[in-house]
Parts: sequence; C-alpha cells; structure tokens
Amino acid sequence: MSASLSALYVYPVKSCAALAPASAQVEARGLAGDRRWLVVDAAGKFVTGRLYARMPLIRATPLAQGLRLEAPDMPPLEIAIPPADAPRRRVEVWRSPVDALPAEAAADAWFSRFLGAELSLVHMDEAAHRAVSPDYGRPGDEVSFADGYPQLLISAAALDALNARLAEPVDMRRFRPNLVVAGTAPHAEDDWKRIRIGDVEFDVVKPCTRCVFTTVDPQRGQRNADGEPLKTLTGYRRTAAGVTFGQNLIPRGRGTIALGDAVEVLA
Repeated sequence: MSASLSALYVYPVKSCAALAPASAQVEARGLAGDRRWLVVDAAGKFVTGRLYARMPLIRATPLAQGLRLEAPDMPPLEIAIPPADAPRRRVEVWRSPVDALPAEAAADAWFSRFLGAELSLVHMDEAAHRAVSPDYGRPGDEVSFADGYPQLLISAAALDALNARLAEPVDMRRFRPNLVVAGTAPHAEDDWKRIRIGDVEFDVVKPCTRCVFTTVDPQRGQRNADGEPLKTLTGYRRTAAGVTFGQNLIPRGRGTIALGDAVEVLA
C-alpha cells in the first residue's frame, strides 16, 4: 500500500472556512497563510467555532496584501495586512500570549455583526512569536494561531472507519486537518514518529485531542444536536488524554508539498 497526500487544507482565519489548494508552502509555523489571523473577544482571548458555530461559514481568501471576507447575508469586505510598525495588541490562545497586529476597525465591525458579539480581528506577522509546547517541540519551534502545533494530519482511512459507524457520514473538514493521507490503514498515523512528504520531513509529535467543535457542521454553521461524531468517537478513540483523532506535526524543513506527493514513513 503506497501512501500519498490526498488533500491539503489551509485556514487563513482560525475557525473559519477551509481553503483546499493543490499545493502549499511549508514554513516553520505551518503551511503558508494558515491561521495567521485570529478573532478575539474584548479581553483579547481567542474565540473559535467551539463558541460561535457560525464561524466556519466565513470564507477568508488571501489577497496580495490582505484578505477578502465573505459570509452569508454579509457584504464582502477587503482588508489590508496591518503595517508591521503599528501598535500591537496582546492576545491569548490557550493561555499562550502573542503580541499581534490589530486589523482595521471595519474588520472588527464585520465579524461583530456576523457573530453577534463584540469581537476583533488580529494578524500574526513574522515579528509575532508563539512557541510550541516544550514538552513536544525543540527550542525555537513556533506555531501560528493553530491550537498548539504547526500542522495536523489525518489518514483518509480513519475518516472512512468513523463514517462506517455513523448513521450520517461527516466530511473531513469537521476535523480541521492540514494534511490528509490516502493509502494507509485507519489511524496508521498513530504509530508514526517521522515522515517525509515530497522533500519535506516532519516530526509526528502528539495525538490531537478532539472537542465539541467536531460536532459543528461546517456547511450549516450549526452543531449536531445528537453530539455526533464526537459521541461515536468517544466509544472507540478515548484515551487517558481524551478522545484522539489525527496527529500533530512539526516540520523539520521548508519546501512545497502538493496533492499526490508520496508520504514516506521514516520512523
């Protein structure tokens, strides 16, 4: 069985809609353009689809120097990347502080209107730093506004195995991966320690524990009242750390990866 990269996903704004490019540049913090923007509340705390189920309905498309925002019943909005010398705002992701750049007021008003709360948008540039947990990374490892690690990988067969147990199949985007690998056994990634995709190597460092966000249908922007698929996952993927599905990665190089690239298990 030959493993290959079957899907790529990038999320320009954390918790908002996925883009599915045919190729992507791997950077130290993750795929280029992935989760470099973040929505925060009035206190500067990150907000996600765990709290606002409509967030996946927001589509953010990168522009040369900014973003185009679109959502149901909202006027499209184009915003610029804040200048690097603008005053910074201290924000938090899982108690991890980041000195980010606030977006323009029009973006704050747009997100606040769509989600029905006082919210703001901030940007992570190269001067904003956030370290990976030293329990799993090396000194100097960094991450974007992703939950904790630069990339998330899931085998396509893991989703197939889950859907075989569900009355209503779910889409892979429920689980917000960056990399999907075909041609493996279900959850083969659980046993990987190091892999190569194309010319880029990655450490496989930690299982991804899952939460209520998996119950949000990204097409409807609503939670499943029956608690699926998390309810079913709890029945066969529970560990001491929680319910796991997929593996977190840290890149050990830079380069371009593309759909169809071979995925080689190195350790």
